[in-house]
Parts: sequence; structure tokens; C-alpha cells
Amino acid sequence: MKKQYAVIGLGRFGGSMCKALADQGMEVLAIDIDEDRVNEFSNVVTHAVIADSTDEGVLKSLGIRNFQHVVVAIGDNLQSSILTTLILKEMGVEKITVKAQNDYHEKVLRKIGADKIIHPERDMGVRIAHQIVSNNVLDYLELSDEHSIVELVATKKMNNKSLIELDIRAKYGCNVVAVKRGKDIFVSPQADQSIHQGDVLIVIGGDKDINRLEKQMANEE
Repeated sequence: MKKQYAVIGLGRFGGSMCKALADQGMEVLAIDIDEDRVNEFSNVVTHAVIADSTDEGVLKSLGIRNFQHVVVAIGDNLQSSILTTLILKEMGVEKITVKAQNDYHEKVLRKIGADKIIHPERDMGVRIAHQIVSNNVLDYLELSDEHSIVELVATKKMNNKSLIELDIRAKYGCNVVAVKRGKDIFVSPQADQSIHQGDVLIVIGGDKDINRLEKQMANEE
């Protein structure tokens, strides 16, 4: 049986969530108070409905409690976002993911029991900043407040050297968990795995250690 998702708020973030979920073949209910936005997504998702998500009776009539995962992507209206999350929680929705506008908003959402809180603008800002600072960084993903996973492009200085020769773990405290070369991927590579210029190293480690490695690689360009 397909997993059922509901997305409340069809701004840029909510809209892109709807499209991504629909592209993966999921059943999606899209909800917004704005008729134009709802019409825009009526051909993208399974159902698109004009509704006020702060009205408990309306949410009940939509059967929102039966959805395994509800994403609250309401934009600027913090009050609507908080009230909607509270109603969903009280109705017993299995999993609630909410877009937070700021740290204060996040604190309130945590107190009322949101399962996952995301800051799309802040998170994307961090990823893009790493890509701007170093041409070697392809992607950057935060795992926790202090640890991340990053994709780095191997430089000319790394060409034809093995992982043991590069000694990234000892020098920077980071672990190379995989190496991508064209269509091939070497997961948990051995110490004698040779690296070619242009290979993509998937590295996991503390943020400070990754930053040191990024700077060193940027200097080698």
C-alpha cells in the first residue's frame, strides 16, 4: 500500500515537496487557503483542497488523521503554523514535519511535539556557502550540530595516491566512507584504494575537521 502524505501550505517549499513526493509515486493531499495555489497543484498531486488548516473540523472532514505523514509548510504566518501543528498532534497524526521560520518558532514547535523541524532556507544556505568557498565541495549535509557528511572532488595532488598515503583520518580526523568514480562507487574503501583526480570522496566527520580538510583542498586547486 502506498504511503499517504499531506502537505499543508503550497508556497515554494511546500510546492517543491508536493512535486518531489508525487514524482516518487506517493499519494499526496495538498492543502492551502489560497485558491490559485491549490489550482496550480491540482494536476500534480492526488488531491488538492482549498482549506483553512487552523479549523479542526475541516481537517477532520479531510480525514487527515489517516495520513501517515503530514508536512506543515506554512510560510509567514507563525500563528497558523503553530495552531495547525497543535491540532494535528491532538488528532493523533503519526508523523508531523514542520517548516520553521526562526529559532523561536522552532522552540514552540518542539514544545508542542512536532516530530521533525526543518529550516530550509538556513540549511540550503549552509550547503551553498560550502560550495562557494571551495570548488571541490559538491554537496554538504548536516548530520547533527557538530557532524556532517560532504562530497569532495579529489584534486591533482591526490592523483594516484592511496587512502593510506593521503592519511585523511590521521591528519584531519575525517573518514572516507565511499569513493565515486564515474558510474562506479566503492563503499568502505580499503586503505590501499587509489584515488584519481576528479574522483568524488564521500567524507564524514566533525564540522571543524571537515572545514580544515576543505581549506587544504581549496589550496591545492
